[in-house]
Amino acid sequence: MLYSMTGYGKATINNNGKTIAVEMRSLNSKGLEINMKIPSNYRQFEFVWRNTMSTALERGKVDVSINVEETQIQLTEIINKELLKSYLIQLQEICEETNASKEGLMDTVLKLPGVIQSNNDNNSETSEKEITEVLLLAIKDMQKFRADEGTKLEEELSKRIEEIMVNLQQVKIVEPTRTIEIKEQLRTNLALVISNENLDANRLEQEIIYYIEKLDITEEIVRLETHCNYFKEIMSDAMTSKGRKLNFVAQEIGREINTIGSKANNKDLQVLVVQMKDELEKIKEQLNNIL
Repeated sequence: MLYSMTGYGKATINNNGKTIAVEMRSLNSKGLEINMKIPSNYRQFEFVWRNTMSTALERGKVDVSINVEETQIQLTEIINKELLKSYLIQLQEICEETNASKEGLMDTVLKLPGVIQSNNDNNSETSEKEITEVLLLAIKDMQKFRADEGTKLEEELSKRIEEIMVNLQQVKIVEPTRTIEIKEQLRTNLALVISNENLDANRLEQEIIYYIEKLDITEEIVRLETHCNYFKEIMSDAMTSKGRKLNFVAQEIGREINTIGSKANNKDLQVLVVQMKDELEKIKEQLNNIL
């Protein structure tokens, strides 16, 4: 199965008086490039989230947006009631013993160390876990999008590679006739410049064989067929990331097609070569989108 590098994923949850939304888009890229837009108070978790995405997404230029919206008033500070009571009792006793005024006693107690405690740390920890959960859901959504796009790309690539193989079968049919034509053409051309009295038949046959061997495309046909079959094997392989490997095989396919074209010396063969090159260019265009 193939996966596209192009993708879109989104996930949202409402929990603990917050709405957390994660949205991501990916485009083609030689490697993995992640651009994150997150609230400033969650920057300390960026490295962890980047690692999570790097493992899951592998390649592509990915833009990620994380939004956290408070839907209810959240208490960021809490009062340590037991400590406040203890302070208050002690200060009241001191006031009674010293006949001091108790006015403003509560304000004084509230300013004492430990009475008012921040709840931000616990909130941040909870939010980090919640955001990670939403991020994983968005990644899963993007992977499904990539898989759906990859299925379409696989159908297109399979069609194109089959067209190359159909043309290759036509090359096999043309090749024997081409060899005979080249041999006869050589004989005819040589007869025009060499008199029959001075013609060494054995030497002529050797030269013709040598020339035909230089134009022989049997090896290229075998290799091209092997590369095409290997291309199809890679597409059906279980691994996720196949784009680079398919690109390497496509280059080898192109090399064999070009060699056949340079040796063709036959108009019918040249037509088939052009058709195979056209299909290969369409394959290369699509491979730019493969993960």
